[in-house]
Amino acid sequence: MNLSSFTSFFKKKSTVLKVPDSILVKKLKNLSQESTLLVFKDTKIYHHTKAYNIPLIMLDPLRGIYIFESKEWTYDELKNADIQKADNQDSSKDTLAFDNTHSIIRKKFNELTHNDGVPIFNFLLMENLNADEYEHLTDSFKKLVPSQKIIFGDSNQEEIFKKLQKVAPEDHQLPSSDEILGTILIQYTILSENGSLHFANKEQRKFIDSSLHEVNFLNAAPSSGKTSLLLLKSLIELFTNPEKRIIILKPTTLACETLKKRLLDIVEHAIIEIDLTFIEIITPLELLNRHQTKLGRPTLHSLLIDQKLMSKNFSAASIIMLDDAGLYSNNFVDYLLHIQKNSKLLLVNSKRSETAEMFSQNFRQEHRVVKFHHTNPHAKALHLIAKLSQNSSQNIVVVSNTLTMQKLKDDLEHFIEDEPTQIDSSEHFINQKLSNLRLCTYIDTNMLQTNHIILMDLCFVSENEIEYAFNLADKSVNVLYEEDCQEINNLRNKYESDKERTRVEGTTES
Repeated sequence: MNLSSFTSFFKKKSTVLKVPDSILVKKLKNLSQESTLLVFKDTKIYHHTKAYNIPLIMLDPLRGIYIFESKEWTYDELKNADIQKADNQDSSKDTLAFDNTHSIIRKKFNELTHNDGVPIFNFLLMENLNADEYEHLTDSFKKLVPSQKIIFGDSNQEEIFKKLQKVAPEDHQLPSSDEILGTILIQYTILSENGSLHFANKEQRKFIDSSLHEVNFLNAAPSSGKTSLLLLKSLIELFTNPEKRIIILKPTTLACETLKKRLLDIVEHAIIEIDLTFIEIITPLELLNRHQTKLGRPTLHSLLIDQKLMSKNFSAASIIMLDDAGLYSNNFVDYLLHIQKNSKLLLVNSKRSETAEMFSQNFRQEHRVVKFHHTNPHAKALHLIAKLSQNSSQNIVVVSNTLTMQKLKDDLEHFIEDEPTQIDSSEHFINQKLSNLRLCTYIDTNMLQTNHIILMDLCFVSENEIEYAFNLADKSVNVLYEEDCQEINNLRNKYESDKERTRVEGTTES
């Protein structure tokens, strides 16, 4: 670098320079693996209509946020430099952008939490300068960039850790890591039903950051946050390219409306400005009927896919995401592969995926109790409902076939005061008054959430439908059956051996 003055280091504007994965960056990453520090490289902060690149940021849950900039400046370049400072600069080869980055983070905190958030500390990574060379630089440089704010090229991991810890004493009153990171890195933030924030784990962040191929597969454990991640992925895809059209498919009208509400909640939290009309959440039947309309054909009332639909092109969207793909027939998946052959398709939990991205972690069921009752299902269901209904705050869902549901609804008049809701997922949300006790069939369970679930009539339901319904509850699952069948045995084998995820109690009753 041939410069007679150091002034340009702080005044010249240029494009954002990403931090190289240098030796010092690797040391910081290693440090984060051995401590509670969390490091993020080449990430973005999304705010209103802009995305701000942050080369390297680290969270210390007990101190605050560390912002790092990496510079290749050498001793020879710095020793005769005339130093000045300019505020609010973008990061480039010859500038520092600490003030600008501070401002962006503060804006996110103020607009979301109405305060300045947590302390922010600056550090300069200087790979080509060692601690001894620094001592021979001019006082003006030392005043502008004190040694305690520099990670030198010859710093070892222990020295780096001590320097980070010295910036401030521990503060146990800081918000949680999820709250801090969920405020500034909204692309990785999962909102729960109660409004709390959960920050995505490494495998989830990888999915958000990865580029989509023509056909993509994602396998996700129950309650892994995968549906919320589809929304986050859609928002970032649209933010990156506002001209994209994205369709997310959910099996029922009620599931679509529930997911639309969640999308609005995410956008409101994120404080980003995008045209949500470019993200559509519809049922597969709606998609088919759009194709039918284009072909001048009559409206369908079921997922009937004939040869004409499979032979005609249909540009439905730039990206189609099929959630819970295992619930659909191979014919419907083949149809999506046909109409999306020139665009992108994401299949979640598909029965036909050989290799896929994977969400392995389950976030909701650490303390859930599972019980199997070999008994008279109808009588036991009435007993359980009456017992659970004594606490008015307990949400209960009973899943059965239509005949059982109607018989339960009639008999419950003598057992509980509140009238149960009979869920019809083909109806709009506004037409359904949801009570604390809900009765539904297996096809109506999509996007329902509850504390307790009672499962009946399992022996004639598909494995995927049972698995989905089984994992809707946070606190308890009661499986009621009069006769053994393969579906019951599969559940017992799976959940009785899965001690780390659930506590299972089997009962046999006369």
